[in-house]
Amino acid sequence: MPALSAAIQRIQPSPTIAVTNKAAELKRAGRDIIGLGAGEPDFDTPDFVKEAAIAAVRAGQTKYTAVDGTPELKAAIRAKFKRDNALDYGLDQITVNSGGKQTIFNALLATLDPGDEVVIPAPYWVSYPDIVAFAGATPVPVVCGIDQGFKLTPEQLDAAITPRTKWLIFNSPSNPTGAAYSRAELKALAEVLLRHPQVMILADDMYEHIVYDGFDFGTFAEIEPGLYDRTLTVNGASKAYAMTGWRIGFAGGPAWLIKAIAKLQSQSTSNPCSISMAATVAALNGDQSFLAVRNEAFRKRRDLVVSMLNQTPGLICPRPDGAFYVYPDCAGLIGKTTPGGAVLADDEAVAGYFLDAEGVAVVHGAAFGGSPAFRISYATSDALLEEACKRIQRAVGNLR
Repeated sequence: MPALSAAIQRIQPSPTIAVTNKAAELKRAGRDIIGLGAGEPDFDTPDFVKEAAIAAVRAGQTKYTAVDGTPELKAAIRAKFKRDNALDYGLDQITVNSGGKQTIFNALLATLDPGDEVVIPAPYWVSYPDIVAFAGATPVPVVCGIDQGFKLTPEQLDAAITPRTKWLIFNSPSNPTGAAYSRAELKALAEVLLRHPQVMILADDMYEHIVYDGFDFGTFAEIEPGLYDRTLTVNGASKAYAMTGWRIGFAGGPAWLIKAIAKLQSQSTSNPCSISMAATVAALNGDQSFLAVRNEAFRKRRDLVVSMLNQTPGLICPRPDGAFYVYPDCAGLIGKTTPGGAVLADDEAVAGYFLDAEGVAVVHGAAFGGSPAFRISYATSDALLEEACKRIQRAVGNLR
């Protein structure tokens, strides 16, 4: 058999997708499974967005477009950045891609060489280190524990940066923890970055609109204008607009980087789906009031899950400021024995026990670089979340 490339052997399949696929497989086999692994809103795409897509089909907008996005969508993205983030980008500073993951992949592949380093606060989204490794560079995880609210400190950032550091990848609100950085915390990190002019910032703002309790969202290029020329501000339609399957991500950044991203995309996927782009124009330009309604539903779910998990001996579950995940610490379960006689050696074993014993699918913390813990996505119904937490409580109660 022909040998696989060194690049493909440096990466692993996405653990979150693996958990979601396994849950679906068990459901098909007849198991009663509650899947809490997928980072996907259970809300439907808004009707006005669907109607825009249907209209685009009927109008014949089914041909190739500009490689990195239609002028109409770039204009809508430009207006979004002005409206939401006080950021002014020219059309040549905006890229549109087939999902936020492709935006990040393109940016890193276009800029990284062997020997380069990328600082990644941990717990992190599972794809960050693998994309860096695929590019031949070195991911540098910085563990940010529960004791510091899962947030990177200026001291940690300064210590992690070396002359080889090319990027900081920064996600707020965070997948997997839901931790969100205040404007003051961002400003303190920015002060460190200003001292290291070789470091680019990839600000992954995908959960920007999913914040709670009056949290005031900010992003690096907005907070510190001195970082504007070094920051790629990444966002997309997937999470806030419940458009995960439409596959539209986008970013604003320096024109030289946007041009490089387009060059790479021209030799890989070419343009994103024309119909999805027409739908995203409607999403960004349309009435945004539904966001607050959905956030209130997410907030109630967050409070339900946090309360029930914190009533479970051996679990400690912080209350996040954003996204739709909780990240409970399960150190109190490590070393305990299941009814079948197995010892829970790590958080992967804990997640496996929940799935085998009670049919609850969660993602183990080691996948995100932060153990011992697990991630729950609460982007599902209140009834299913309550039942899932009851099952977790029962599973924990059966340990000895």
